[in-house]
Amino acid sequence: MTAALTSPGHRPVADIATVLARWFLGGVFIYLGLNKALHPVEFLKLVRQYDVIEHHFLLNLIASALPWFEVFCGLFLILGLAVRGAAVMLVSLLVAFTVLILRRALAMQETSGLPLCAIKFDCGCGAGEVLICRKLIENGLLAIFATGLAFWRSGRFSLRHSIFSAESPSNGRVSRDDSSNH
Repeated sequence: MTAALTSPGHRPVADIATVLARWFLGGVFIYLGLNKALHPVEFLKLVRQYDVIEHHFLLNLIASALPWFEVFCGLFLILGLAVRGAAVMLVSLLVAFTVLILRRALAMQETSGLPLCAIKFDCGCGAGEVLICRKLIENGLLAIFATGLAFWRSGRFSLRHSIFSAESPSNGRVSRDDSSNH
């Protein structure tokens, strides 16, 4: 038993931390996605306030599909399916969301004269009205978690860590024989 815990390539603490990060990030996105999906009209109104897309069909498509996409990415993380792909998608979403939130907050700051960290509005994330500086920090931390999951090589405790590589469940490494099969 001790040899298994100290063998090269076996990092039980890091593996457990990775699983906890997956579950945390997955849970956050399932919660926020379902909150938006269960209130589609309110979410559509919030998406419309960003003045990025004007076409009604595209607005409705985003407001109806985006929450479910977040839920599916969260489910993939929790189940350990396509962890890298789900994490990369969430990083992409978080970067886009953060840029849009910052852009809107700066516009509100310009018109109101308030300090940026005093600006508060419902950004559409599913958590209600938030202070913008806090939201920007939260998004940054979530993006760090997701980036870490995208680059972490261990597929331990995952059903399928990466779609494009055949990883050994014991150490998360790709063998030359298996990599040509996918």
